[in-house]
Amino acid sequence: MFDLDGTLAPSKSKLEAETAELVRSLLGVVKVGIISGGDWPQFSKQLLDSLPRDDRLDNLSLLPTCGTKFYRYEESEWTQLYSEELTVEEKDHIHHSLIAAVSEAGFAGERAWGKTIEDRGSQMTLSALGQDAPLAEKSAWDPDLKKRTKIKALLEPLIPEFSARLGGTTSIDITRTGIDKGYGMRKLRDVLGIPLNDMVFVGDSLFIGGNDRPAMQPGVDVIAVRCPAETRLVIQTLIVCLGANRP
Repeated sequence: MFDLDGTLAPSKSKLEAETAELVRSLLGVVKVGIISGGDWPQFSKQLLDSLPRDDRLDNLSLLPTCGTKFYRYEESEWTQLYSEELTVEEKDHIHHSLIAAVSEAGFAGERAWGKTIEDRGSQMTLSALGQDAPLAEKSAWDPDLKKRTKIKALLEPLIPEFSARLGGTTSIDITRTGIDKGYGMRKLRDVLGIPLNDMVFVGDSLFIGGNDRPAMQPGVDVIAVRCPAETRLVIQTLIVCLGANRP
């Protein structure tokens, strides 16, 4: 199991050619899941556009919006197994609470490129500099996490019935409590029939408050990485170890 932004690819960017080839090779020896705060269109642009459309995709499961949605490749098409949609009232409440928290934190006047609050159906996401912000601007905005931690601390009392977690470089993802990457891991277990203790999770936001943190389920081995280059080393190791163990 892999996170996407910051793990397999830079934020909102396509997989590099070397990473795409390694993922395809890994799909030849083991089942792979990718779970991210991004929605389905982001998966298509960042991931699927870089992978050949062949039978290896049968080994790939995709879980957008922190596991609140689940897609599998069946009969040459991507099929959605479920989507834990938020209601209109829930979305409005989260939206107004995000505006209030950002304003109180003192970041309401930040320059933005595109929407700063995105409705992803089963998840609401704050992108502090906007969905289309340049990667350099995003990387420089909150490298020590202090800005988003401040916003999150102000947001949580306003939405106690929801969970807020830091993701990507400038984002905060909000889902219903208990519907997160841990939920996605358990869904993967149920759908594929693979025990949690046979899973490995690789992500860059495993710190407390990060949106990868819930993936740390009992029995799941986790590997923390800092960038796609480190993830490539992990994938190379997995291919060697798992490929050698195939009959």
